[in-house]
Amino acid sequence: MSILESIILGIVQGVGEFLPISSSAHLILIRFLFGFQAMDPTFEKAFDVALHFGTLIAVLFVFWEDWFKLCKGAINYTFKKKENFEGKMFWYLVAATIPGAIIGFACEDIIDSVVRGNVLIIALLLAVMGVFIFLGDKWAEKHYKLETDYKHMTFKQTFLIGMSQALAIIPGFSRSGTTILTARLMGVSREAAAKFTFLLSTPIIFGAAILKVKDLFISFNASVIVGIITSAIVGVLSIKFLLKYIKKNDFSIFAYYRVIIAIIVIVKLILV
Repeated sequence: MSILESIILGIVQGVGEFLPISSSAHLILIRFLFGFQAMDPTFEKAFDVALHFGTLIAVLFVFWEDWFKLCKGAINYTFKKKENFEGKMFWYLVAATIPGAIIGFACEDIIDSVVRGNVLIIALLLAVMGVFIFLGDKWAEKHYKLETDYKHMTFKQTFLIGMSQALAIIPGFSRSGTTILTARLMGVSREAAAKFTFLLSTPIIFGAAILKVKDLFISFNASVIVGIITSAIVGVLSIKFLLKYIKKNDFSIFAYYRVIIAIIVIVKLILV
């Protein structure tokens, strides 16, 4: 893999992990659209893990203060029996992480064999999920006059959002896309949905990186380092962009984008 390809894929991961457009789908589709040189499957998976490690750095960089408060609150909540929002939210995040992690781990090999190598299916899922995000966001805007902010999210809301995260293992669904859609359908505000999604991504990305850290070290080289750095920098910019963007805008632009990319992929498949 060339350094340029590493930078491009790092950018794709940094943008796709946090915007609701599916980083896993884009890592596959970009390679297909631009004819990147085929890689050894083991290295390809290890490289993708490295890119996820970069986005883990990004989310920790932006939300380190939140995580510090969450951990401190959890200690006070658990051991000192002091009720506080951060302690409660910490355990909400733990509970929300478990089902997605278990389902994702159990189904990973099946998804890899059925979906990962099928560009057409990935493109179709990208478009379908884009339509769902558009319709779900509009539906929530119409039906919830008083939306739930971050500090008033319930256990039921956070747990169901965590359950939906399991779908992110399927390229095209998108972790942030599924969790934001689920949050919106339950009346959670756009800003709260985005923030909770970013916090929820921290343990799941960390867990995935730890499970495959052996493959990462085996394949470690300059391209991997460049990919990590690129995805981390772009990830920080993406998080800050989305948090600012949704204060005045909805998720329509991401839905349109997903459908357009899917059409481009399908057209290329027809012409090839």
